[in-house]
Amino acid sequence: MTGNHPQVEIFEEGMREGMQIESADIPVEAKIRLLDALSATGLRNIVVGSFVSPRWVPQMARVEEVIAGFTPVEGVSYSALALNAKGAERRAEHTPPLSPPPHVQRTTVHLCDVFVQRNTAKSQRDEIAALEGTITRAVERGITDAVVAINAAWGSNWVGPFTLEQRLAVLDLQFAAWRAADIEPRTIWIGDPMSWNTPRAVEETIRACVERFPAVTTYHLHLHNGRGSALTSAYVALRALGADHTLALDTSIGGMGGCPYCGNGRATKMIPTEDLVDLLHEEGIETGIDLARLIEAAHVAEEVVGHELYGHVSKVGPRPRGADLYAMDMPFVETIAEAQHFRLGPDTYAGCLSPYKQPITSPARAAAEAGQPAVLLLPESD
Repeated sequence: MTGNHPQVEIFEEGMREGMQIESADIPVEAKIRLLDALSATGLRNIVVGSFVSPRWVPQMARVEEVIAGFTPVEGVSYSALALNAKGAERRAEHTPPLSPPPHVQRTTVHLCDVFVQRNTAKSQRDEIAALEGTITRAVERGITDAVVAINAAWGSNWVGPFTLEQRLAVLDLQFAAWRAADIEPRTIWIGDPMSWNTPRAVEETIRACVERFPAVTTYHLHLHNGRGSALTSAYVALRALGADHTLALDTSIGGMGGCPYCGNGRATKMIPTEDLVDLLHEEGIETGIDLARLIEAAHVAEEVVGHELYGHVSKVGPRPRGADLYAMDMPFVETIAEAQHFRLGPDTYAGCLSPYKQPITSPARAAAEAGQPAVLLLPESD
C-alpha cells in the first residue's frame, strides 16, 4: 500500500465486548491477567469494561475490582463504557487509572428501532427527540467538537437491510442539529451490532460520507464479524480514505465478542485484533504493536474464557521470513496444537508422522534466509 493511507487507530474491546458475552464466572484474577497481557503489547487504546447494571450484564459486576487490580502502562489510554449518569459517576471514581473521557459529545441514532429498544429501552424517536437537549447541554459545558454516530447501520435481524439513502438521512439529521449550535462534527462513528456489513456497502458508505461531510476527519467503525466479512470491510474502508483521515477500528483479541440483544450471541464475534495487526503490517502500515506479544495475549484469552477463539494468526502464526522460516524436512503437521511450533518450537510436532527418508534441501533457501525475495529455480533461457 502507498503512503496515501489514513492513520489507523485500534481500540481493543476484548475486556468489554468480549467479556460481556463470556461466562460471568470468569475470576477477576483471570481478567486482570488478560488485561495486563494486552497492556504489554503496544496497544494504545484498551476498553477495560463497562459500568452497567449487573442484573442484565453480570459479567461486568466486578469491573471495579479488575480496574483496581491491573497494572497500567504509561502511554496506554484505558476507557470504559457508561450508558447513563450513574455509570458515568462510577467511571469517574476510577479515573485514573482510567483516562479522562475526551472533551467531545456524541449523539447516536439507531437505524433499527427494534434493536435500540432491546438494547437501551429507548426508541428511535426517543433518540431523535433527545438530540436538541443533548446538544444544548454540551454547548453549555463548552463542548466544541462532536461525534455523530449511527448504529445498526447496514441492517437488522428484525427489519432487514437499510439503504445508503437511509444512512445518510440519519447522519444529515444529526449534522443539522449540531450545525444549528454552530458546531461542525469531525467524527462519524458507524456501528454494526448484527453483522450486516459487506465490503461493497461499507465502501459505498465511506465514499458517500467523504463527499457529503468534507469536514469529517475521523471514521470510527465498530464492525461485528458474525458472517465473516468484517476484516474485509475494514480493509475497503482503509482503501477508501486518504492521508488526511483517521480510521479508528474496534477489534477484540481472538475475535471474541457479541451483543446478547442482537440474536446471535457469541457467534456475532468481532475482528480479531491479531488478524488486523498482521494485515496492516503486511500492507506496510506500522502500528507500534508487538504482534508476537499480541499472539501470546490471544492464547491467554483462550485460557481465560476456557474455549478456542476465532482468530487466525494466533493459530498459524505470521508469515515466516528469514530465521523464522519452517524447517524444510519437518514432519506432517495436522492439529492446531502441532501448528504452534511457530511460537513454541519443534517439540510441538515431535514424533509426528514423517515420510522423508533424506533431509530436504533447496538452493532457494539461502536467499529466503537472508531476507531476500524467494528464488524461482527456472531453467536459464538461451
